[in-house]
Amino acid sequence: MTPANPLLADTALPAFAAIKPEHVGPAIDAVLAEYQREIDALTAAASPRDFANTMLPQEALEMRLERAWSPVSHLHAVADSPALREAYSAALEKITEFATELGQNRELYAAVKAVADGAGFATLPRPARTLVEHALRDFRMSGVALEEPARSRFKEIANQLSKLSNEFENAVLDATEAWSEKIGEMQLAGLPDAERALLKQYAEEAEQDGWLVTLKQPSVTAVLTYADDRDLRERVYAAYQTRASDQGPSAGTFDNSQRIEQIMALRHEGARLIGFANAAEDSLATKMAGTPERVLAFLRDLAARAKPVALRELEELREFARGELNLADLQPWDVAYAAEKLRVKKYALSEEELKPYFPAEAAIAGLFAIVQRVFGVGFRARGDVEVWHPDVRYYDVVDAQGKVIAGAYFDLYARSGKRGGAWMDTCRSRYADGERTHPPVAYLTCNFAPPTRDMPSLLTHDDVVTLFHETGHGLHHMLTEIDLPSVAGIDGVEWDAVELPSQFMENFAWQREGLALFAKHWKTGEPLPEELFRRMLAARHYHAGLFLVRQLEFGLFDFRLHLEFDPVRGARTMELLREVRDEVAVVMPPAWQRMPHAFGHIFAGGYAAGYYSYLWAELLSADAFARFEEAGVFDRAAGDAFRRSVLAVGGSRPALESFVEFRGREPEPDALLRSYGLAA
Repeated sequence: MTPANPLLADTALPAFAAIKPEHVGPAIDAVLAEYQREIDALTAAASPRDFANTMLPQEALEMRLERAWSPVSHLHAVADSPALREAYSAALEKITEFATELGQNRELYAAVKAVADGAGFATLPRPARTLVEHALRDFRMSGVALEEPARSRFKEIANQLSKLSNEFENAVLDATEAWSEKIGEMQLAGLPDAERALLKQYAEEAEQDGWLVTLKQPSVTAVLTYADDRDLRERVYAAYQTRASDQGPSAGTFDNSQRIEQIMALRHEGARLIGFANAAEDSLATKMAGTPERVLAFLRDLAARAKPVALRELEELREFARGELNLADLQPWDVAYAAEKLRVKKYALSEEELKPYFPAEAAIAGLFAIVQRVFGVGFRARGDVEVWHPDVRYYDVVDAQGKVIAGAYFDLYARSGKRGGAWMDTCRSRYADGERTHPPVAYLTCNFAPPTRDMPSLLTHDDVVTLFHETGHGLHHMLTEIDLPSVAGIDGVEWDAVELPSQFMENFAWQREGLALFAKHWKTGEPLPEELFRRMLAARHYHAGLFLVRQLEFGLFDFRLHLEFDPVRGARTMELLREVRDEVAVVMPPAWQRMPHAFGHIFAGGYAAGYYSYLWAELLSADAFARFEEAGVFDRAAGDAFRRSVLAVGGSRPALESFVEFRGREPEPDALLRSYGLAA
């Protein structure tokens, strides 16, 4: 008897222990075949169109596809293997082709349009109307009105883009895994004990003696921030900043140069086919900002305010490096090292002094306590849920009465086969299926330094902020009260507003009332001393200008790359990056640096012509949190209002409408500048 395919099982949570690469193809084939049969039946039906017989069946079909695909996509990101990668890539190609065909299905488009044109449309609940409006918009943006040969070409472009984005991401992961350097005790000078233990652990995992430097984020940060050995810093910087490119130690092996050219050309061609001037305008069709002029004005206004501050900060850093570190020519691989030394001098504060007060276990407990106080929901650990790695934990999210309303997987530590960075993704969407409501479930993924044999995982304060950030995304997904998955939680939210809840949550990691719940020394249990907190707060805006111009460099590069693409000239990737840096940057990397080649956010992560969204949403989040600063950090009335006005409604209405309901007015830009300690 053939064993059942775990990806097709109707279970509340994925059976991760049972999922094998050989399950992927058959499961996706089966789901897509059923999906097509149901769509064919729907479009063939002669009955009058209404929301129940046209839109709800499509939501059910999407849920079945999500149930099979979400665990596969997630495992590809956190537990990659050659066999899984091959199965994932083949299935992704099929899903992309199917989705493109579906987006160009004129019979289905006509059915949805009939719902919108029907007499009962105006009386539908707001989420239902939004779902129909979004569906019609997405049909138009999928080329439903195109005639041949443009119709087939648009499908081909979508399929190629999906394949290239996957290849781009794989190349970055492979390049990251390919480089390492064994070092001796002399090269450990400057590294704190926790960082030394981490590099020791990397060596042990690789079955080597001594210490091993890798391109995993905790290792790179440790070396660039603390290593006294300047040559080592330069080698690590060079290896990290040339990943997947034509430069550096793996030059040409995983090179994304041609993929970038192909991705940009295809995005531009696809946008033009459906009536947009370029891929930037295509992207803005589903965002708050609306027009390229508004995005560029926003970024350049910030740059005009931030760059003078950044220049002053850099000059101070150079003087310090010359006078006290014997670094006459401050290079990019020296910046983090010198900045940490200057921070210690100015504020008597280092990340290493703070880390003992932020053991990961306590930070998670404190995070949960804050969420309980602000939003009235709790996290309850479960030990009976299958996971993909022993480090992973699962929590039920419960309301004030103890009822389970959602769930979350937490996967916090860096390891081999796991994509770098931090993110939240969907495992299960909230969905009402007749009498049964399926609760939403989230994946929360980070890449913190893992515990070692001798000490627990100790987080930097930046790590704590990241943990709160990703949980903010998770709360947006898990606390939705919308039963239609396509407009519930983060789905359907304008991309430049989707970071609002995540950046909003970061603020709690800076509040004394919040830190008091968990910031305690891992050995002694001593609370974070008031004097240390004051120094930490004083240093909060340290190098805010340098940070902002770096974000502006990313945002302007991404947006101009998509706005100004010319098929005759190509992407001009490095040329355009130099122009952007001349405009906003103050730290100029060497000519061989290849930041774009590992810029997964815009080439593989959904932020194409949308990286500006981080700063755009930060404006919203700073203004939203100001209400808590006025009313009290744990004010439940404010928390309930944010939950009701923003988190609960998800994408069922425009984000600006949700913000205005919560704040009583439109956002004020000065809040963002105040949050960085910059005068308005």
